Amino acid sequence: MTAEPQWFKSSYSSNGGDCIEVAGDLIPSGTVPVRDSKDTDGPALLFATEAWQSFVSALRAGEFDTA
Repeated sequence: MTAEPQWFKSSYSSNGGDCIEVAGDLIPSGTVPVRDSKDTDGPALLFATEAWQSFVSALRAGEFDTA
């Protein structure tokens, strides 16, 4: 039996906007599940752990800022 993922929202989610949730326990191993927080019964996208870490690093570095 597979355990349910532990989903977490960003600390920026308190504004009620469009948010995602990430499963912090990386199920299945080597991937990071990501889903729409408004559709928790909907599908999750699976990203390779390395790809997700690169994406988060780029976000933190401001590479996607549009303002």
